[in-house]
Amino acid sequence: MSARSSIGATQLDRALGGWQQRRGPAYRALAGSLRTLVLDGRVPVETRLPAERELCAVLGVSRTTVTAAYELLREQGFLASRRGSGSWTALPPGHPLPAAGLSPLPNDRGGVIDLGVAAMSAAEPWIGRAMAAACAELPAYTRTHGDFPAGLQVLREAVAERFVQRGLPTTAEQIMITSGAAGALTLLLRALVGPADRIAVESPSYANALQAIRFHGGRAVPVPFERDGWSMDAWARALREAAPTVAYVIPDFHNPTGLLMPDQQRRDLVALARATGTQLIVDETMVELSLDDSAPMPRPTAAFDRSGSVITIGSAGKTFWGGLRIGWIRAAPDLIRRIAGDRASLDVCSPVVEQLAVRHLLTDCLPEVLAFQRQRVREQRDALVAAVRRELPGWTFRVPDGGLSLWVRTEDGGISGSALAATAAQSFGVWIGSGPRFGVDGVLERFVRLPFAQPVEVSQEAVRRLAAARAAGAGAAAPGEFSLL
Repeated sequence: MSARSSIGATQLDRALGGWQQRRGPAYRALAGSLRTLVLDGRVPVETRLPAERELCAVLGVSRTTVTAAYELLREQGFLASRRGSGSWTALPPGHPLPAAGLSPLPNDRGGVIDLGVAAMSAAEPWIGRAMAAACAELPAYTRTHGDFPAGLQVLREAVAERFVQRGLPTTAEQIMITSGAAGALTLLLRALVGPADRIAVESPSYANALQAIRFHGGRAVPVPFERDGWSMDAWARALREAAPTVAYVIPDFHNPTGLLMPDQQRRDLVALARATGTQLIVDETMVELSLDDSAPMPRPTAAFDRSGSVITIGSAGKTFWGGLRIGWIRAAPDLIRRIAGDRASLDVCSPVVEQLAVRHLLTDCLPEVLAFQRQRVREQRDALVAAVRRELPGWTFRVPDGGLSLWVRTEDGGISGSALAATAAQSFGVWIGSGPRFGVDGVLERFVRLPFAQPVEVSQEAVRRLAAARAAGAGAAAPGEFSLL
């Protein structure tokens, strides 16, 4: 094993937060906090850690403390080292890795339940039918080179038509097909953001988007929510005082909170961005997952933009299936052409078969698929809500009207979100995302994200394990029968 990435001492210090408040010797407190960062996913496996001398200077502790913490992590299997190459994070042999849903482990003592990903299994039988139709249509494209940087014209037209159906006039020239929403954001960051440029983000925000911003070298400027949603006063201050190049927002069933931005706030945010010269990137990944049939959806945020400067990204992943890896950008045609022209140095283009399949899904069976997806998400949400209220009555949350997750406040005199995530993963076989994954600089410790993307019985078992993990972490119980290590 070797390092795939690295983390600086200052960045690690921010991620560690208040590690010195842990009980016991300082080296054990530091090792425990580093282990939590690995188990929580905030420091990925195979990340090179700072040298001992560098880290002790930033943390303000003796080198002996850092050396002892690193040695303890090596003994536990969470750190690997090689002379001349430094030390990097690891997982102990046999430690369960995140899996999709519930999967068997070699020791037959249970399974790992992955609540770290807010994504569902495929919408069948429609995915299979769409792939079959795509394969039948493929010969018309195999006679070409297969390189379509902006995407297949038929899919660009289908995506544009979906915007039209939602009340936003759009042409195919305004659409670029990407490798998922993540690919769309990466292309936009490359095109619009320079090293150390500021990017305004909601706090909390989508963890993978924050990671993409960090990898690109951008500086995320967090804008906190009010109790029930966005604060336009806070956004006005952030855009005027921090002068970010770009703002990234998720107004439609926000990930992770599930909040939905009303029309007037969309209008106000677009006006603020225009007045401050901030490029607005709107993530609509969750837009099709409305679970309240009685309430009309707000207009697309770009509908309030007369200048055409609002950029929208979307995806087939949450609506149909993440395995398709098809997303899109809606922007001004000149920006689309520029990004498509620069794409060759990244991923060249999106797969042809998957594009054809998504075109069939959008044009041939969208109402059926949406009805099916929304019904099963509604049932899964209600089951998860009931399980949390029954097993963990001290936790608080708002029941969202759409999306795929609960944003839960865990602080009820028990255990922090990061500690809970580490205990649940290490001893109970449940992977969850703790609050700091969705924030900037290690904040939001009192929260966890619980997706309702799993079948009812899997979610119920996950909550039962979380309740046991919470009790164990608070010193009230031992892992017992649920231990997977």
